[in-house]
Amino acid sequence: MKKKTLVLGASLNPTRYSNLAIGRLVRKNVETVAIGLREGTVNGVTINSEMIDFEGIDTITLYLNAKRQEAYYDYIIDLQPKRVIFNPGTENPVLYDLLRKNNIQFENACTLVMLSTNQY
Repeated sequence: MKKKTLVLGASLNPTRYSNLAIGRLVRKNVETVAIGLREGTVNGVTINSEMIDFEGIDTITLYLNAKRQEAYYDYIIDLQPKRVIFNPGTENPVLYDLLRKNNIQFENACTLVMLSTNQY
């Protein structure tokens, strides 16, 4: 099992990129947890609506715009992931600065592309 990933901004809608990412992460045998607005299950992954203190998060992949990320700043820092992936449309210079100050790596990239090209 590869390092644990948190999909932040997960959706039950099968046409949303966060939903597709969960499916691809599962198919690549990446341990996956998720937080979204609505609770449910996608490809065997439970989407939680609360900020759960997950242990051992390696990567957080963001599917929330910059404004919606604000409520999660402290949560993201407290989880101490090794990296945060800002998917297209989630770019956020304020969060970049917070991550830098806390020695958390980040990149602007597309999780789906990274997975499909084995760069994840």
